[in-house]
Amino acid sequence: MDGNASALEREVLRWPGVSKEPGRFGATSFRYGKREIGHLHHDRIADLPVTAEMREHVLSEGRARPHRAGVKGYISHPLENEEDVAAVLEILSQNYDRAKAARRDSQTTEGQR
Repeated sequence: MDGNASALEREVLRWPGVSKEPGRFGATSFRYGKREIGHLHHDRIADLPVTAEMREHVLSEGRARPHRAGVKGYISHPLENEEDVAAVLEILSQNYDRAKAARRDSQTTEGQR
């Protein structure tokens, strides 16, 4: 793993509740609970789940591309420099926040039953 990928991994794993596990095709998957917040391939491409609104915004900035395997709801972002690391961390952070909110919501719903 190169320096940019290592820096990204170190930062994401500092977030409470985030773990890593082997993903498909040799990727490293980052998870909050059971929910994937993104994964990183050995060729330094981060595949990130995004909302439709996030997708349009990220693609309009020009670095990210639609998911290279055509998976809807994901984008692929290269990890070539520090600016890429910052951009991918921003998306991962948003995904982390959404995952935490979803977990909170499901726990609240379960507690009301």
